[in-house]
Amino acid sequence: MTNQHIENGLDVLKHEFGDQRVKQAIEAIKAFRVEIPSWIFGDFGGGRFAGYMPPGFARSIYEKLDDAAIVHQLTGATDCVAVHVLWDLTEDGQTASMRTASDVHAYAHEKGLRMGSISPTYFLSGSYRNSLAATETDTVDRYIEQTIAAGQIANEFGTKLLTIWLPDGSLYPGQIELGKTHTILKKALHRIHQHIDPAVMMLIEYKVFEPGTYSTIIPDWGTAYLLAKELGNNAGVLVDLGHHFHSTNIEQIVARLISENMYCGFHFNTRYAADDDHSVEPNPEMARIFYELVAGDVVVNSDPQKNWAYMIDQCSGRENRIHAMLHSVDSLQHMLARAMLVDRERLVELQAADEIILANRLFNSALVYADVRSIVARARQELNLPMDPLQAYLDSGHQQKIIRERKV
Repeated sequence: MTNQHIENGLDVLKHEFGDQRVKQAIEAIKAFRVEIPSWIFGDFGGGRFAGYMPPGFARSIYEKLDDAAIVHQLTGATDCVAVHVLWDLTEDGQTASMRTASDVHAYAHEKGLRMGSISPTYFLSGSYRNSLAATETDTVDRYIEQTIAAGQIANEFGTKLLTIWLPDGSLYPGQIELGKTHTILKKALHRIHQHIDPAVMMLIEYKVFEPGTYSTIIPDWGTAYLLAKELGNNAGVLVDLGHHFHSTNIEQIVARLISENMYCGFHFNTRYAADDDHSVEPNPEMARIFYELVAGDVVVNSDPQKNWAYMIDQCSGRENRIHAMLHSVDSLQHMLARAMLVDRERLVELQAADEIILANRLFNSALVYADVRSIVARARQELNLPMDPLQAYLDSGHQQKIIRERKV
């Protein structure tokens, strides 16, 4: 996109949406930050991924950070990297290592990055009968200990975010006692919470299914909300885009959580079938979600304390992982730009007048039809970033370099 193309595009958008909204959209793109996951860059194969890894994949947490640094250099939006305790911060694969966490923290700083949210690893060998909701006390104790250690790492080295997703559930009716396992989980979370510094926010994630196909211990936003409310002010809900039944109105869930003043995190990804590991795609649903975030003042707020925690959680087996991450960041920026263009004052007027179709058309004029590429390009220009991060990566030769250096 040339400078003339950008100017022409901005002129069209200013004519339709006004100078002020276009300027605000540019500033929003410049301010937006999203955390990226360490695990997308590393050896995350086997099982459904058939053991395939794209050439040049990272072989250690340090090489993961090297790749994350490239993404941040090209986008300016991804200085935080989420880490999994027993994938990234361990010496024996069974327990968390504060020494390793300290080393990783220092290396991230050298790369211009920060350790972001910390995720305990709840699917270790021997816990096939659940983790924090297991009926075996030794299993529960094992995971409580790891979660407390993860909270300490989050407090000392991370962004004070502890993210909890449990693979607990059941395959068949009658396999487990649904009420009993919920009670066990609540007790375990309370034990953890007692040992977590109040400065650390515990974000409780939900998932409609997987690996359990009959029941999941935290299957929906309501369950996560109840658990967070019971724990107190330093607990919240983690919304994962892919963790819902198809056709779920996720933007309504977002709006409801905002209206209840619940602090939340958001995992961005795309789901086409029954998995949520695909890169973020620019689509109307994502734009509508961003509209609720903008309307709720929980994204690009000048007060960082009011912003939700935004993260990408994806790791599909086939695509180039750095390409995928750059694509996701690009998609998010474009959908945020669309959300910023909605004429909310006029929309309220149409809603009050019960002009249903007119309100919908006004809504869609920004969220579906607006071509915001010039907004995103101008924001990148003003930050001295490449207008097309993925093309810049292709031109850099970095992929060929890591393929040569990381042969296994």
